[in-house]
Amino acid sequence: MALAATVDTTSITAEPPAAAPDDPTKTPPRALIDGTEPGFRDLGEADFQNVNGKPDTWAWTGNAVACTGDPVSVIRSVKPYTNFELVCEWRHLRDAGNSGIFLWSPIESMDRLKGPGLPEGIEVQVLDLGYKAAYEKGGNKANWFTCHGDVFPVGASTMKPFAPMAPNKRRSFPTQETTRDTGEWNHYYIRAINGEVRLWVNGVEVSGGNQCSPATGYLALESEGSPIDFRGLRIRELP
Repeated sequence: MALAATVDTTSITAEPPAAAPDDPTKTPPRALIDGTEPGFRDLGEADFQNVNGKPDTWAWTGNAVACTGDPVSVIRSVKPYTNFELVCEWRHLRDAGNSGIFLWSPIESMDRLKGPGLPEGIEVQVLDLGYKAAYEKGGNKANWFTCHGDVFPVGASTMKPFAPMAPNKRRSFPTQETTRDTGEWNHYYIRAINGEVRLWVNGVEVSGGNQCSPATGYLALESEGSPIDFRGLRIRELP
């Protein structure tokens, strides 16, 4: 889904995402980047390779890909990236779906995945809105994650998260709740530069962090138990 308005990325300041304004007439920071700007290119099947999934876990059509969710696994980019912008849309096809986009994932963590599992790196969470309720049905406390675009390090990777944060201070929680429901398309704009990650969900900047380590590595799309579609995958590499 192309978003009509665009902004120059040089106008995006290096400040943490703003909290929700008290004045309802004011709007939070927005970046309506849809990948049609100069320098963006499509990411398709030739740009990714299977790591530890089945041959039929992912099915590509141009720069769109459908994932079955089985097994828990990833596909990774064929090349590493350092500074870049990534745009895509995603939709969960089942209530309580779970997925994610990994940034700066080290190749060593990919090579260790001989069976089901996920790599290290900085994860941009992709959760269905029903995930929290499903998690709490078993008597679990869902205070350590949200369904609106958490950003956090996985494994040995590290990041200084922007506020607000999860109780363990490792996750950046979103300042706005803008994720749409099961079956609806959501738009992600991710800006990763000089060890800093920022996420915009449906046009609104919500979360991120800096001082990421490593700050170069592979992109990965996550299969984690439920079907999900991605489309409009486009990247713009930065100096």
